[in-house]
Amino acid sequence: MALSVGDKAPDFELTTLGAEGPELVKLSDELGDGNVLLLFVPMAFTGVCTDEFCSVTSELAEYEGLNAKVLGISGDNPFAQKNWADKEGIGITLLSDYEHGVAKAYDVAYDSFLPDKNLTMGGVPKRSAFIVDGDGKIQYAESNDNPGELPDFAAIKAKLGELGG
Repeated sequence: MALSVGDKAPDFELTTLGAEGPELVKLSDELGDGNVLLLFVPMAFTGVCTDEFCSVTSELAEYEGLNAKVLGISGDNPFAQKNWADKEGIGITLLSDYEHGVAKAYDVAYDSFLPDKNLTMGGVPKRSAFIVDGDGKIQYAESNDNPGELPDFAAIKAKLGELGG
């Protein structure tokens, strides 16, 4: 079962591709100045994942106004993520969980992703959302077994509004 509200968020260090090349992003370094919204998606270059991250990108100012930094996590390598972001205009920081360790730590990894479509890759993250507060505690947790089901972004924004800065 995925982590729940009140649990300590597992810390992690993942790679993103910045202007100067690969960079490491550590969750604990992002905490303290507000909240972090972690959005796990199964795979880059897929329709629902692209729609989700493009929608969130268009609302980044709203998330910043709610004192939240948004981090997107998938099992794709950082070079594929960068190509995806450039092609689709995704403006959130994308983190590569290439070895699926973070998806497993948050207990949102599929045992087998879409085996009915012959995609039997284990470890792919379920579409999930977690709000982590400045103390590293999970304040919102949602994980969807159906990869086509988006997180409840209205509930996420409402929770961020409750948490304030």
